[in-house]
Amino acid sequence: PLTPDGAAAIAAASDQMASQALRVLAVAYRRVAKAEAAQISEEVERELVFAGLVGMIDPPREEVKTAIMTCRQAGIKAVMITGDHKNTAIAIARELTIYKDESNKSLTGKELDALDDSQLARIVNDVTVYARVSPAHKLRIVRALKRNGHIVAMTGDGVNDAPAIKEADIGVSMGITGTDVTKEASSMILMDDNFATIVAAVEEGRGIYENIRKFIRYLLACNIGEVLTMFIAAVAGMPLPLIPVQILWVNLVTDGLPAMALGIDPRERDIMNRPPRHPGESVFSRGLSRKIISRGTQIGLSTVAVFAFGYYIQNDIALARTMAFCTLVFSQMFHVFDCRSEMMTIFEVGLFSNKFLVAAVTCSTIMQIAVVYTPFLSGIFETVPMSLYDWAIVLTVSGWTFILGAIKHFVFRRRSVVRRAAIGYNK
Repeated sequence: PLTPDGAAAIAAASDQMASQALRVLAVAYRRVAKAEAAQISEEVERELVFAGLVGMIDPPREEVKTAIMTCRQAGIKAVMITGDHKNTAIAIARELTIYKDESNKSLTGKELDALDDSQLARIVNDVTVYARVSPAHKLRIVRALKRNGHIVAMTGDGVNDAPAIKEADIGVSMGITGTDVTKEASSMILMDDNFATIVAAVEEGRGIYENIRKFIRYLLACNIGEVLTMFIAAVAGMPLPLIPVQILWVNLVTDGLPAMALGIDPRERDIMNRPPRHPGESVFSRGLSRKIISRGTQIGLSTVAVFAFGYYIQNDIALARTMAFCTLVFSQMFHVFDCRSEMMTIFEVGLFSNKFLVAAVTCSTIMQIAVVYTPFLSGIFETVPMSLYDWAIVLTVSGWTFILGAIKHFVFRRRSVVRRAAIGYNK
């Protein structure tokens, strides 16, 4: 006979198994006649004899824990929503570091039903585990998170998940186990049904966005430099520092190759350690517009200064234009390396970590030298050969910020090495 004490013992054993991240099924039987067994109905399921509990483990993939930690570093909060028993869900969430007793809360479907929308919105930021939930609960959770200003990505595979996936900012369906309805409602389909793939997609997206900013920073600064070169010279009453064919050469050849190589720049190492950007943030935010204007102004002033030196000091208009032409081109060649990161110097990023960029700059440099020293091309572009003294002026003015950055990097690195050595000696 199943006494109350026996039922309590079974429930306690079930809770203990659930707390070990096991999904628990109770197994029971009843002997019936053949005629009664043929009747498939709930009437047969009575007066059963309890046989035991079966615990099944559905462990998370090994890479998920690392992906959860990466999410946390990137400012992304992972929340578990499941139909499993509360103890099972908490055990798995604790293993994945989603749930921590001292800082997180858990809710069941019944507890959600007892809360209205305003009450749920007040506590939803602290809840990391939802257990025994229905599709309606999932929809309420998504709406509560969105009401609190979060950008919500919702994953699921069943037909019942479709409303919540559709409501989320980014709906994610499973490509292997997901239903067609869920896939239609989603924004993204995981072809391998792996949570870590979502994190990889976030990292890839951040890298693409940063490369867009690099591309814009480089091209706009170069264009501002070209415009200011012509504008300042005109205002100062100088002859044109560049002829039209030279400007066309800069825009079509020496600008284009480095810009395309910059667009496929490898992701920075710390890109997933940065907080998410605000969805309303402009592409020119975080000081990008200031960097574009300041660098473009510097390129323009440097080009005009070199032209003035050649025109007024050396009294040679052809040489002055050639020097200005080369200054503009090589200022942009140096600047493209500065654009590779907004937070680190090119020496911290790695001068040769983007081989395509190095090849593009090398190719542009060779073509620029050919324009100056090849008789056929120099006749078209109205350039003249320059002496080593002229080249020294051009390269110094073009790359003084690059040279200054290199000096600062090596000085600070040497100080850091000396400081670490001193600490080691003191120990």
